[in-house]
Amino acid sequence: MQEGLRSRLAAERGFTLIELLIVAVVIGILTMIAMPSYLSLQGRAMDSTNKANVRSILTPIASFYADHQTYTGMTLAGLTTYDRALDTSKYTLGAVTATTYCIQSPQGTGAHVFRKNGPAALFEKNHC
Repeated sequence: MQEGLRSRLAAERGFTLIELLIVAVVIGILTMIAMPSYLSLQGRAMDSTNKANVRSILTPIASFYADHQTYTGMTLAGLTTYDRALDTSKYTLGAVTATTYCIQSPQGTGAHVFRKNGPAALFEKNHC
């Protein structure tokens, strides 16, 4: 019996084409299953990043309001005096009045844009 097994193992040199095709199909199926999960994870990560960006600019906005008692005249460039590490390229500031503002991250349009439309407003998945 060992002789037959040894001779059979010695005769087999590699994988057959069918075995390689089966492996390729299994890898393809696993990729098809994992891809939607990865894309969903990526979208949630972008949402979290943009929410965190909006949260990080709220402190300079509150400091500006504490100094001036109004939001009038508030600009992204002006907010960098309160936070030198603030990257203004991540934000859009609009609808600034004496009592309210609208800040969004990221700039422009897209599916993962979050905003805070005033000091008492909640975070919304929308544009300014």
